[in-house]
Amino acid sequence: MIGFIVAGLIIGALARLIKPGKQNLGLLATLLLGLVGSVIGGTIASLLRQGNIFELNFLGFVLAVVASVLLIGVAETLSGRRRVTR
Repeated sequence: MIGFIVAGLIIGALARLIKPGKQNLGLLATLLLGLVGSVIGGTIASLLRQGNIFELNFLGFVLAVVASVLLIGVAETLSGRRRVTR
């Protein structure tokens, strides 16, 4: 479980580095988006028969980072909408 949290933090940090521009996300948001991205990436890799969902493999890691980048974009969009409506 601790390894899963550390992997989520690393994946979230990599996603923030890859995503252009400044993200207004804290450490907790980065961790949560990284964890969700790693579950999505692991699930897709598992469906492609490239290992177990909780197994660290190259395809799952790459898909997790891609999913996290997309999730950061969604989070930015949602937080931007909230700021505009105030």
